[in-house]
Amino acid sequence: MLTLAADIEVLARFGRALADPIRCRILLALREAPAHPADLADTLEISRTRLSNHLACLRDCGLVVAVPVGRRTRYELADDRLGHALDDLRTAVVAVEADKTCVDADEKGCC
Repeated sequence: MLTLAADIEVLARFGRALADPIRCRILLALREAPAHPADLADTLEISRTRLSNHLACLRDCGLVVAVPVGRRTRYELADDRLGHALDDLRTAVVAVEADKTCVDADEKGCC
């Protein structure tokens, strides 16, 4: 039972991270390559303060790590498998979205 609870917590953390579009954009950017906060802020066109808050959330969720590089810090995905998971999740959602087999989808807005 402990494993199940741990699995649920891991998935919940991943869900929290993906619940915000900015965090999704950060994860997708880091999927492409590690980056320094200043570069990420410029790329995503958000303030460094806002980026810092989102990076802290992603670190707390265990999805990104801060790597010291001299006097600067570079961020990267905590594990290469996260990049694959993001790709798999994105393509799965696109496939499900394209499959309109639910007859009540438009009416209920559920699918």
